[in-house]
Amino acid sequence: MSSVYQAAMDWFWSSSTLTRLAIIDFGIQWTGFAIGSTLQTEKFYDLTGASTYILVAYLTYTWHSTGHPRQAIQMSCVFMWALRLGLYLFTRILKDGKDRRFDKTRANPTRFFYAWTIQGVWVFITILPSLLAVMSPRQRPLSTRDYAGWGIWLMGYLIEVVADSQKSSFRNDPANKGKFISSGLWSLSRHPNYFGEILLWFGLYVSASSTFSGWEYLTILCPLMDYLLITRVSGIPMLENYARKKWGLLPQYQEYVKNTPVLIPFFG
Repeated sequence: MSSVYQAAMDWFWSSSTLTRLAIIDFGIQWTGFAIGSTLQTEKFYDLTGASTYILVAYLTYTWHSTGHPRQAIQMSCVFMWALRLGLYLFTRILKDGKDRRFDKTRANPTRFFYAWTIQGVWVFITILPSLLAVMSPRQRPLSTRDYAGWGIWLMGYLIEVVADSQKSSFRNDPANKGKFISSGLWSLSRHPNYFGEILLWFGLYVSASSTFSGWEYLTILCPLMDYLLITRVSGIPMLENYARKKWGLLPQYQEYVKNTPVLIPFFG
C-alpha cells in the first residue's frame, strides 16, 4: 500500500502545475459532495468553493512566485473576492437554513454530484487566466494593461459588495418581508451583484494578459464562460424564474421588470 501511495505522490509532483491544481480542485469538491450527500446539506457548498479559490491561488503563488508585484496583486484580487463572498454566502445560508437552489438536488445523489462538479469546473475556468499570469516566466514590467485590468476588477468588486450589502439590509428589515428589492443598485439592474462578478473576472483576464503569448490569449473564453454560466445555466435563470413565480402577478414587479435591465445597467 505504501508503494502505491508513494507512486501516486511521485506522479502527482511530476505532473504539471495545472494538472495538480485541477486534482486538488475536484478532489475538494468531490469530498464536499460526499460529506454533503451523507449529511443531506448544502450549507458549506459556497464556502467550499470560495476556500478552493483561496487554496488554488495560494499554492500557485507559493510554487511560482518570483517576487514580481503582478503575481502578488493578481492573487490578492482573487483572495479578497473569494474570502468576502465565501463568508457572505456562508453567513446567509446559516441564517436562512438552506439554499433553495438545492431543493430539487440535495436528495438526488446524481444531481447533487453534478452541482459539486460544476463548481469545480467553475473554479478552474474562472481562475485559469490568473494562474497562467502567475506561472508565466514572462513577468514584464507593470503596464497600462495591468492597471486597467485591476481597475475593472475593483469596479466589479465594489459593485458586487455594494449590491450584496444593499440586499442584506433590505432583507433584514422586517417591513420588507416578502417584498422584492428595487432600490440602490437594484434600481439599475435586476442582478447587479452578478454584473459585478462578471466584470471583475473580465478585469483579471485583462491584467493577466500582460504576460500572455500564443494560445494563452484564448483564455478570454474563461470570463465568457463565466458570463454564460451565470446568465444561461445557474444564477440569473433560476432567480428570474423564482421571482416570476413569487411576484409575477404584481403590477409593481411587472413595472420593475419592464424598466430595469436584467444585468447591465442602462442596457436592456
